[in-house]
Amino acid sequence: MSHTLGYTVNCSLLFTELPVNERPRAAREAGFDAVEFWWPFETATPPQADIDAFVAAIENAGVRLTGLNFFAGQLPGPDRGVLSHPDRIAEFRANTELVAQIAERTGATGFNALYGRTQDWADPAEQHRTALENTVAAAEAVARVGGTVLIEPISGADDYPLKTAADGLAFVEEARKAGADNVAFLADFFHLAVNGDDVARVVRDHAAEFGHIQIADAPGRGEPGTGDLPLDALLADSQANGYSGPVGLEYKPTVPSAESFGWIR
Repeated sequence: MSHTLGYTVNCSLLFTELPVNERPRAAREAGFDAVEFWWPFETATPPQADIDAFVAAIENAGVRLTGLNFFAGQLPGPDRGVLSHPDRIAEFRANTELVAQIAERTGATGFNALYGRTQDWADPAEQHRTALENTVAAAEAVARVGGTVLIEPISGADDYPLKTAADGLAFVEEARKAGADNVAFLADFFHLAVNGDDVARVVRDHAAEFGHIQIADAPGRGEPGTGDLPLDALLADSQANGYSGPVGLEYKPTVPSAESFGWIR
């Protein structure tokens, strides 16, 4: 890879053969100094002891936690986020306080808020309003730690309303107009490619606006080199066009995780 961006290992898709709290050390032993996670607990508001154990696992491994998802319901699975779910507002708001607490203790600054699937019983306009209000609340919660709420288009769920870069960027713009300055677009090159975006054009036009980048090859979502996405060029172009943050390795390894990094060297 010809860029000089740093990597952060998504330990919700990598090292899954290990218990959650052993994955940060595995990432460290594989040569990385940064990790990110989806919400690593079963519920939006786990016991304090579970949070303490997770934070200790990060600290004891000697890695930085760069990113964390807000509670997203069952992921992967039927929810794909609860940001827009009208019946789960209290649950999401309670979760934002715990995310901010983890951020204060770890220094994490990027927080992915997954929009969620369209609920067939709910008014889409109400869902959208719920998503915006929850985004503003989440942004307020993490602002005190210098955090940014990330908005990500995803693939694999037809009823997930944010599919393309244009969808995600438009929602970010709405959230900013609603008063949340610290909201940004999460560019997952795999999801964008699978959903038909011209990823090279998205990078050229919007890299300076990216709050975070995540990568997996496409098709297949394996490590770089297992598909046909020009990830090296896309990352070099992202850097040339103004992105300077870390790159999340959010792929499903086709070999044991510790053996899946040969493409870096």
